[in-house]
Amino acid sequence: MSKECLNQIRSRRSIRKFSSKSIDEREIEDIVKLGFSAPSAGNRQPWRVVIVSDQEIKNQLSIAAGGQTFLAEAPVVFVVCGVPEESAERYKERGSSLYVLQDTAALTLNILHAAHLLGYGACWIGAFNEEEVSTIIRIPSNMRPVSIVPVGKIEGKLPEMRPRRNLSEVIVRERFE
Repeated sequence: MSKECLNQIRSRRSIRKFSSKSIDEREIEDIVKLGFSAPSAGNRQPWRVVIVSDQEIKNQLSIAAGGQTFLAEAPVVFVVCGVPEESAERYKERGSSLYVLQDTAALTLNILHAAHLLGYGACWIGAFNEEEVSTIIRIPSNMRPVSIVPVGKIEGKLPEMRPRRNLSEVIVRERFE
């Protein structure tokens, strides 16, 4: 893996200040396509992505996300939804309770990296009222919203990397003692 690639991955930050500049439809599609290259258990791909650019809907999502107003400032918001029954078809309860969440998390991370690689900022929002978000964007009852990702051109400078735990605190070799 090239140092440039590693540096690109390391340089991604959660962005909460966006300019009002719109995102080209082709780049939105590129972000989603890269998102969909994420792995999923049994290649079930138990996900849907709602792309929101309507300001009123973004305002409502911002309220449903506990008043995280930066969400409404982004020109585009991706709402990643999981479809538990699609994972459960093959993996039963573990599919519907775990794999669907892992799969949509992988998709979300790919969206974050795709946006970053295309020169945009993004932020993974997991703190929101599921029922409210489902109502706002009319998510069918067999699906659930898992993450919200506002994307846009970064306003201001890139934030500093937040501290990370030391590897010795989080890595266990072979097994726990």
